[in-house]
Amino acid sequence: MDKPKFSVSICVYEKDSPEWFKTAVDSILNQSIAPNEVVLTVDGPVPPELDCIIQNYELLPNFKVVRLSKNVGHGEARRICLEQCSNNIVALMDADDISLYNRFEKQLSIFENNPNISIVGGNIVEFIDIVENVVSKRVVALSDSEIKNDLKKRCPFNQMSVMFRRDHVLKVGGYKDWYCDEDYYLWIRMYLAGMKFANVSDTLVYVRIGKDMYNRRGGIKYFISEAKLQKYMLVNKIISPAMFLSNCAKRLIVQVLLPNRIRGWIFRKFARKSVN
Repeated sequence: MDKPKFSVSICVYEKDSPEWFKTAVDSILNQSIAPNEVVLTVDGPVPPELDCIIQNYELLPNFKVVRLSKNVGHGEARRICLEQCSNNIVALMDADDISLYNRFEKQLSIFENNPNISIVGGNIVEFIDIVENVVSKRVVALSDSEIKNDLKKRCPFNQMSVMFRRDHVLKVGGYKDWYCDEDYYLWIRMYLAGMKFANVSDTLVYVRIGKDMYNRRGGIKYFISEAKLQKYMLVNKIISPAMFLSNCAKRLIVQVLLPNRIRGWIFRKFARKSVN
């Protein structure tokens, strides 16, 4: 039986490495089951070296490039990219990560056997500089009930590993702007709509992280964004007042009060699994 057609949505902007971008795109083109379509949103002007690589991919028959005249940010770029996808099943990919060879095959199998499932994600392995330098692994819950319970405390999907049904995402309004948490906000709205979730137990994507990763996970602006998201869940009765206070207190300590070095240790100790 033929596998369902699917698109891959990927966004790139001026600060993305041309070399890493090429590695990321090649990892989705050379899959055990290749996508029928790749939609790339170029979020504003990019340097010539990066643009040259984009132009080479643009020559492929299944590669669609959407160029934006200015940088609009991650959430808006994702929204535009999703609107341009022709297939109902869409996989997400980041411009500097590496999808494992059978990633899409494993996710499509879940969709085929579970027609009521809206989202399928999986685990990620994080590395610095080269894939051999693995530093951590982010493991996610597997079943619908476990994922929805996890959603009350943290983002339950690894965004770059996700594949979903486009019509289900658009039904709840698609991607909307929410500083650093566009994906989490989307999953919450899908939760409220009663949609079904799943994660596979395998690692699907190798994720490139930098030494400044934990800087990006901290700061007052990031905390305020997360606190507002917690309030959104409280107002919609996903979490209790006690959980709201607990979630916000933990985030305040980790994201604002702790220095970057200790924040990194907390993330590696409690939000990741060591692979060493």
